[in-house]
Amino acid sequence: MLQDLLHSSFEEHLNTPFHIHFGGEAPLEVILYEVRLHEAHGGPRKQPYSVYFRGPRQVVLPQAIYRVEHEKLGPMEIFIVPIGPDALGMRYEAVFN
Repeated sequence: MLQDLLHSSFEEHLNTPFHIHFGGEAPLEVILYEVRLHEAHGGPRKQPYSVYFRGPRQVVLPQAIYRVEHEKLGPMEIFIVPIGPDALGMRYEAVFN
């Protein structure tokens, strides 16, 4: 379950592909490139964190909840926000708090 995933769950899969289903013919392949811890704030998670994905620059997904799949973590529904391109591609963030 999504609420059971910890930052360490994602850290184990840094630099591996995830697939975002967005209504296209095929899912968008993105790479998990960073996991960043946030300061605890008394929310539902003891340790809030963000995960960052990078995909191709040619496709820019709007912020929305997407079905995301990973070969080890399985399918999950995640709210993803585009944060802009860098030299390597389009970047996205998902916050878990």
